[in-house]
Amino acid sequence: MLDTDEPTVVGEEMLQQAVEEQGPKGQAGIIAKQEGIELKDVLHLRLDYRHILKIDHLWQFTSLTKLQLDNNIIEKITGLEFLTNLVWLDLSFNHIEVIEGLDALVKLEDLSLSNNSISTMENMDTLVNLHVLSICNNKLSQLDNVIYLRKFKNLRALNLAGNPLSTEECYTEFIAAYLPELAYLDFRLVDVQTREEALAKYQYALEELIHNETQELKAIEAKNKKEEEIQQHREAFVEFLNGPQLFESMYADDTEAERLAYLPGVPALVETYQSQMVVLCVQLFELGMAQKLARDAEVKCFFDCFHEAVEDNQKVASELIVEFEKARREMLLEMPRMTDREELLSRIEQGSKETRNLHDTLMTLELQLADQLEDVVKDFERNVSDMVSSFIEAAQGIFSQCRDLQNNHNEKLLEISMATLEKVAKNELEEDSLDELRALLVDKDTVVGAIGASHDTHLLKIDNREDELVTRINSWVAALMKSIHHDEVARNRKRIAEIHNYIDYVTDQLEDMSPS
Repeated sequence: MLDTDEPTVVGEEMLQQAVEEQGPKGQAGIIAKQEGIELKDVLHLRLDYRHILKIDHLWQFTSLTKLQLDNNIIEKITGLEFLTNLVWLDLSFNHIEVIEGLDALVKLEDLSLSNNSISTMENMDTLVNLHVLSICNNKLSQLDNVIYLRKFKNLRALNLAGNPLSTEECYTEFIAAYLPELAYLDFRLVDVQTREEALAKYQYALEELIHNETQELKAIEAKNKKEEEIQQHREAFVEFLNGPQLFESMYADDTEAERLAYLPGVPALVETYQSQMVVLCVQLFELGMAQKLARDAEVKCFFDCFHEAVEDNQKVASELIVEFEKARREMLLEMPRMTDREELLSRIEQGSKETRNLHDTLMTLELQLADQLEDVVKDFERNVSDMVSSFIEAAQGIFSQCRDLQNNHNEKLLEISMATLEKVAKNELEEDSLDELRALLVDKDTVVGAIGASHDTHLLKIDNREDELVTRINSWVAALMKSIHHDEVARNRKRIAEIHNYIDYVTDQLEDMSPS
């Protein structure tokens, strides 16, 4: 424990000291200190009474399940994002004002924030496994804030004593009613009578609350479902192509569209154009989703075959090692009883030969597997590349049709504008329509320029969406194949290292048996 009263930050030296102090004792402790304790393997850690101001350097403690940080001077909850296995956390007796920084602690069951300066219960939405919450002696003053805890369906024990809200006359009844699953409040059992009286007292308010919660839940579920659907569409590279979204984006960036809409017959022309464009977009969307299913099936088949080949190979290797180990152990038991030096040396040489043979056999098996997997990967890469190429070709064909539609629409728009200009020149246009068109119908160049700008905007949107689809799907293939090659290289190296380590271990044992 540190003797200084100066504020400190959790640092490597403090952590190493704490781990050693709290680690194994006696001979086990001496060995642990000599060999070094892996911080990633530490399960429990006490950092209480150390005048800590800031939490830091805990990123290596990925296996930690219990952490004590009580009785310090911590002002802000930070530095816990890597402690995803934490189950028990004590931050009591600090200077914390805001609950925050707990999002990653999804396994947390017991949380103590007692004796701080917290005024609001918030920012704990991800703590779905919370069983016990101690937050006594803080600055919680609003009973309604307790309603926030309804989302924690596993919460069974709550300690709020010493907060301003605990002096409210209806304190116990309110909490018993609004947290019906709670078993203990301030270390006292919430009895059946208290619960029933509380539910009766707050019946109508609860009914309204439950109704609102149900509606909110439905809205959240609908939103999540929509987001999942959009994610599926993104993975198919055809998001927002199952309706008028592309068409609407073309006109959203078209600064001339509003003026051109005043030309006679243009609204009907645009409506027809939209319906035709949507048909093509939906066609592309359905093609993309169908292709995604086919690609997913191909990817699944590849990985199934890949893993099956590895498992079959490892099974054969394991059987060889089991048989070898059986004979080797018999030999190791037999050798100490040999009194003849030559016989012992002969037996060691035989064991060495069998070890070399096993090494060669295992390496041959790994080489055969690597060759087999290389062929499987090549076949998969060829198949998925062909699938992607076919999809791109079909998609580009549909985008080409979209451009044809735009070109046809542009020609008809030009025809309408020229006819309208002639009517203006002959004073055949109705006065009401003329007022809206005066700025557009200055002369032929003005009209043609406006239509050209609109045309270019629409074509650019179509081209950009096509480029995005092609770029993203090609990037997906490249990233997938890079990952597969990287993982196979890593697997192969790991397997070869395992073989060498095992053979070295066996060889060392044989050498130890050699007579001096």
